[in-house]
Amino acid sequence: MTRLFSIVDGFSLVLSRIADGVAIVLVTAMIFEVAARYLFSAPTIWAFDISYMCTGTLFILGAAYALREDAHVRIDFLAEKLPPRLRRTIEGVVFFLLLTPIFAGLSWFALQRTLRAWTSNEVEMVSPWAPVMWPFYGLLALGLVALTLQVAVQGLRAFLGHTHSSFDLEV
Repeated sequence: MTRLFSIVDGFSLVLSRIADGVAIVLVTAMIFEVAARYLFSAPTIWAFDISYMCTGTLFILGAAYALREDAHVRIDFLAEKLPPRLRRTIEGVVFFLLLTPIFAGLSWFALQRTLRAWTSNEVEMVSPWAPVMWPFYGLLALGLVALTLQVAVQGLRAFLGHTHSSFDLEV
């Protein structure tokens, strides 16, 4: 089981490093756009597309790693009052039995959307740049798959008592 945990954690880490690269692309593109627009009066036709694509992929590629590191927002005023074993059981049920199927469905939909965009050579229709959409959809699908796997692993960790959240520090 720990091997599965390590593989999923490693996958999440790799995607978070890709998200780091996407952040650099986003910042570089926005600096270039601002310079082109205000210094040279020559705005680009691609800046808006790059900004929403990078922002979307940046968020979803880092989500699994944020979950692994317990860096997401958690409202725990009730959970901190529960015994640790009950807390882990509830977390395991929510993550593994509730959230994993939901994110698996979203991942399946995203993978189907990516395949459809790839086979039809879909382009962004409202953009004058008209970029192909399958790379964007593909990164979203990859991030959702990673998040699904990480949610499942976090649920299993909770069931097995292998969590490292702030809740367990007081035990």
